[in-house]
Amino acid sequence: MIRSGLTIILLCIGWAVSAQQDPVLMRINGKDVLRSEFEYIYNKNNALAGVEQKTLKEYVDLFVNFKLKVAAAEAAGMDTTRAFREELEGYRRQLAKSYLTDGAVSEFAARQVYDKMKANNRAGQVRVSHIFKYLPQTTTSGALRAVEARMDSIYTALQKGQADFDTCVRSFSDEKKSFWISWLQMPTEFEDVVFELQPGEVSCPFFTPQGAHIVKVLERKEILPFDEVKSEIVRRQTRRHGMDKGTEALVEKLKKEYKYTIDKVGMDELLSKDSTDKKLFVLDGKEYTGKMFAPFAAAHPWGVQRQLDGFVMKTVLDYEYSRLEQKYPEFCMLMQEYRDGMLLFEISNREIWERVPSDEAGLAAYFAEHRSDYHWKKPRYKGIVLHTTTKRIGKQVRKFLKSLPEEEWMNAIRLTFNAKTLQVQAEQGLFAFGDNAYVDKEIFKKGETEPMPSFPFTTLLGEKVKGPQSYKEVRGLLVGDYQNYLEERWIAQLRAAAKVEINQEVLKTVNNH
Repeated sequence: MIRSGLTIILLCIGWAVSAQQDPVLMRINGKDVLRSEFEYIYNKNNALAGVEQKTLKEYVDLFVNFKLKVAAAEAAGMDTTRAFREELEGYRRQLAKSYLTDGAVSEFAARQVYDKMKANNRAGQVRVSHIFKYLPQTTTSGALRAVEARMDSIYTALQKGQADFDTCVRSFSDEKKSFWISWLQMPTEFEDVVFELQPGEVSCPFFTPQGAHIVKVLERKEILPFDEVKSEIVRRQTRRHGMDKGTEALVEKLKKEYKYTIDKVGMDELLSKDSTDKKLFVLDGKEYTGKMFAPFAAAHPWGVQRQLDGFVMKTVLDYEYSRLEQKYPEFCMLMQEYRDGMLLFEISNREIWERVPSDEAGLAAYFAEHRSDYHWKKPRYKGIVLHTTTKRIGKQVRKFLKSLPEEEWMNAIRLTFNAKTLQVQAEQGLFAFGDNAYVDKEIFKKGETEPMPSFPFTTLLGEKVKGPQSYKEVRGLLVGDYQNYLEERWIAQLRAAAKVEINQEVLKTVNNH
């Protein structure tokens, strides 16, 4: 009882210390927000280039609005959809990569490979063409000897000048196109030959696990700087060896951290009999058995020792992957930020962005109520500018258009006056001073113009207006204003239904503790 009581006291002390280190800053609808989360978002957004910095008070309001929108998305079940969960998990896997390797070791190993490439004449890239015959793993010895004899015959003909290399590629090769290679990209047997050749040189026949080859080097490129090829070297090492050095080093560290211990009896039985039901090892107090190993082995048809090594590595990395949020606060913050950002986008899209463009009635009503906000400082000309081949055509077009709605003018000109021959060039719209020289001269009485070639007669139809007569004339500006209006109304609704509590004393300690 004394021990149990002491444990409870220690736990309470730990919780109190933790709360002091990262206290609750606010509570939104009963959900706590710690100071660290607010600080992370506040500092990150205020550090963004080109973004207006906000005071602490201003940002508190923005943060609460943000959290209320996220809560609305959660209430709508947007965080439970399959698409959402898959995208979030995909981001987590990508983010986790840098946490599941020892970056220093990985870079050191990549640097060693890079230096070795340069020292061994394997730097850069080589473009090759080859006479290639594919050989499956089940090839008989007789078929192998036949291919070998054929390749020797071709090579002899090439050496004596009795055959052209390109012609042999087209006639005999299973691979017709040339291609670029760099180190760690092709089988070692292939690279050993190719990187020793200079442009124009042809190799002797040789074999790789893929088949038989005669290779000609066409050209070479120098290696790029290390920083530009480091990631690719690591990727190719991983593909060739199953694990990069940085990951191997991390696994060894994690084994010590999680007190990895093997069970020799189970391990020995597995290695001798290829299977066991016994315990193989313990990781952070959890036992892993031969039954748990079996599905991994079935999916990886390697030798038993390699299967066992792979299973151990995967187990260690999977366990570490499951604990990233607990071990690394910055990882947890990034995941929370991405998750909330996805939800914010989805709920905003549904409530505002998708709705506005098709809400013609709403746009019209908003415009009618705020028409004076869209008046211009100077009048504009609303109408059409007509350039015609003759003066008579100009009069006819003008008279004809007066009987039609404005939205039909351009189509009427196309069908009535330009159906057979082009007699009219027209430009319809809303013109401010400086938009059209002919409008400037005739309507605003400023500037000079020259007649248009082939359409020397110009006439106008329209009127001066002080402001837009329809919301469609200012749609681009109106859509943004209407979105802001809807968002403000939406936030007011969320605020009215929410319970928001802010600890002002903790707020004073933001970035000051």
